[in-house]
Amino acid sequence: MNKLRILLVDDDEDDRQFFADALEGIELNTQLHLLENGKSCMEYLNKETENLPDLIFLDLNMPIMNGFECLEAIRSTPHLKDIMVAIYSTSSAERDIEETFEKGANIYIKKPSSFNELKKSLKQVVKMNWSYHLNDFKKENFLLKV
Repeated sequence: MNKLRILLVDDDEDDRQFFADALEGIELNTQLHLLENGKSCMEYLNKETENLPDLIFLDLNMPIMNGFECLEAIRSTPHLKDIMVAIYSTSSAERDIEETFEKGANIYIKKPSSFNELKKSLKQVVKMNWSYHLNDFKKENFLLKV
Protein backbone atom coordinates (compact mmCIF):
# COMPACT_ATOMS: atom_id res chain seq x y z
CA MET A 1 0.00 0.00 0.00
CA ASN A 2 1.25 3.49 -0.81
CA LYS A 3 2.07 5.87 1.98
CA LEU A 4 -0.53 8.52 2.69
CA ARG A 5 1.26 11.82 2.05
CA ILE A 6 0.39 14.35 4.75
CA LEU A 7 1.40 18.00 4.87
CA LEU A 8 1.14 20.01 8.09
CA VAL A 9 1.29 23.79 7.78
CA ASP A 10 1.68 25.38 11.21
CA ASP A 11 3.90 28.24 12.41
CA ASP A 12 4.29 26.84 15.94
CA GLU A 13 7.31 24.55 16.16
CA ASP A 14 6.02 22.80 19.31
CA ASP A 15 2.67 22.10 17.61
CA ARG A 16 4.47 20.68 14.57
CA GLN A 17 6.52 18.35 16.80
CA PHE A 18 3.44 17.35 18.85
CA PHE A 19 1.61 16.52 15.59
CA ALA A 20 4.57 14.54 14.16
CA ASP A 21 4.93 12.53 17.38
CA ALA A 22 1.19 11.79 17.49
CA LEU A 23 1.10 10.73 13.83
CA GLU A 24 4.06 8.43 14.41
CA GLY A 25 2.24 7.01 17.45
CA ILE A 26 -0.79 5.82 15.48
CA GLU A 27 1.37 3.57 13.30
CA LEU A 28 -0.25 4.19 9.95
CA ASN A 29 1.59 4.15 6.64
CA THR A 30 2.15 7.89 6.30
CA GLN A 31 4.79 10.31 5.10
CA LEU A 32 4.76 13.71 6.81
CA HIS A 33 6.09 16.99 5.47
CA LEU A 34 6.13 20.08 7.72
CA LEU A 35 5.93 23.74 6.69
CA GLU A 36 5.60 26.90 8.78
CA ASN A 37 3.24 29.20 6.79
CA GLY A 38 0.86 29.47 3.86
CA LYS A 39 3.42 31.09 1.56
CA SER A 40 5.90 28.23 1.98
CA CYS A 41 2.98 25.81 1.53
CA MET A 42 1.97 27.33 -1.81
CA GLU A 43 5.59 27.45 -3.00
CA TYR A 44 5.98 23.77 -2.10
CA LEU A 45 2.68 22.72 -3.72
CA ASN A 46 3.39 24.63 -6.92
CA LYS A 47 6.82 23.06 -7.42
CA GLU A 48 5.90 19.58 -6.12
CA THR A 49 3.93 18.19 -9.06
CA GLU A 50 4.78 14.48 -8.74
CA ASN A 51 4.09 13.79 -5.07
CA LEU A 52 1.39 16.19 -3.98
CA PRO A 53 0.04 15.53 -0.48
CA ASP A 54 -3.13 13.48 -0.12
CA LEU A 55 -4.15 15.49 2.93
CA ILE A 56 -3.18 18.94 4.21
CA PHE A 57 -3.59 19.96 7.85
CA LEU A 58 -3.74 23.74 7.81
CA ASP A 59 -3.41 26.08 10.80
CA LEU A 60 -5.33 29.36 10.51
CA ASN A 61 -3.27 31.90 12.46
CA MET A 62 0.13 32.13 10.80
CA PRO A 63 2.37 35.00 9.68
CA ILE A 64 3.14 35.86 6.02
CA MET A 65 0.12 33.98 4.59
CA ASN A 66 -2.54 32.72 7.00
CA GLY A 67 -4.63 29.57 6.67
CA PHE A 68 -7.65 31.36 5.19
CA GLU A 69 -5.53 32.85 2.40
CA CYS A 70 -3.73 29.56 1.82
CA LEU A 71 -7.03 27.63 1.63
CA GLU A 72 -8.32 30.11 -0.96
CA ALA A 73 -5.10 29.76 -2.97
CA ILE A 74 -5.30 25.94 -2.88
CA ARG A 75 -8.96 25.90 -3.96
CA SER A 76 -8.33 28.37 -6.81
CA THR A 77 -5.35 26.45 -8.25
CA PRO A 78 -6.57 23.83 -10.76
CA HIS A 79 -4.03 21.07 -9.97
CA LEU A 80 -4.48 21.54 -6.18
CA LYS A 81 -8.22 22.16 -5.78
CA ASP A 82 -9.13 18.52 -5.08
CA ILE A 83 -6.60 17.90 -2.27
CA MET A 84 -8.29 17.15 1.05
CA VAL A 85 -7.79 20.05 3.47
CA ALA A 86 -8.30 19.68 7.22
CA ILE A 87 -8.29 22.94 9.15
CA TYR A 88 -6.23 22.37 12.29
CA SER A 89 -6.63 25.34 14.62
CA THR A 90 -6.92 26.42 18.24
CA SER A 91 -9.88 28.59 17.22
CA SER A 92 -13.37 27.39 17.97
CA ALA A 93 -14.89 30.69 16.78
CA GLU A 94 -18.06 30.08 14.78
CA ARG A 95 -16.99 32.65 12.16
CA ASP A 96 -13.70 30.78 11.53
CA ILE A 97 -15.52 27.46 11.18
CA GLU A 98 -18.11 29.06 8.88
CA GLU A 99 -15.53 30.88 6.73
CA THR A 100 -13.33 27.81 6.21
CA PHE A 101 -16.41 25.71 5.38
CA GLU A 102 -17.45 28.29 2.77
CA LYS A 103 -13.92 28.48 1.35
CA GLY A 104 -13.93 24.73 0.72
CA ALA A 105 -12.10 23.01 3.58
CA ASN A 106 -13.11 19.37 4.04
CA ILE A 107 -13.06 19.14 7.83
CA TYR A 108 -12.35 21.36 10.85
CA ILE A 109 -10.33 20.06 13.78
CA LYS A 110 -9.91 22.04 16.96
CA LYS A 111 -6.37 21.36 18.20
CA PRO A 112 -6.66 18.90 21.09
CA SER A 113 -4.80 19.71 24.27
CA SER A 114 -3.79 16.15 25.11
CA PHE A 115 -1.50 13.84 23.16
CA ASN A 116 -4.03 10.97 23.28
CA GLU A 117 -6.83 13.19 21.97
CA LEU A 118 -4.58 14.31 19.13
CA LYS A 119 -3.72 10.70 18.26
CA LYS A 120 -7.42 9.82 18.30
CA SER A 121 -8.29 12.80 16.06
CA LEU A 122 -5.51 12.04 13.59
CA LYS A 123 -6.44 8.37 13.41
CA GLN A 124 -10.07 9.31 12.77
CA VAL A 125 -9.17 11.77 9.99
CA VAL A 126 -6.46 9.68 8.33
CA LYS A 127 -8.66 6.56 8.28
CA MET A 128 -11.77 8.48 7.22
CA ASN A 129 -13.67 7.20 4.22
CA TRP A 130 -13.31 10.46 2.30
CA SER A 131 -15.55 9.45 -0.61
CA TYR A 132 -18.41 8.76 1.84
CA HIS A 133 -17.64 11.93 3.82
CA LEU A 134 -17.68 14.04 0.66
CA ASN A 135 -20.81 12.45 -0.79
CA ASP A 136 -22.73 13.17 2.41
CA PHE A 137 -21.00 16.50 3.04
CA LYS A 138 -23.02 18.79 5.26
CA LYS A 139 -21.99 21.51 7.65
CA GLU A 140 -22.95 19.25 10.59
CA ASN A 141 -20.20 16.82 9.48
CA PHE A 142 -17.58 19.57 9.09
CA LEU A 143 -16.45 19.97 12.70
CA LEU A 144 -14.65 16.82 13.86
CA LYS A 145 -16.18 15.32 16.99
CA VAL A 146 -13.77 13.13 18.94
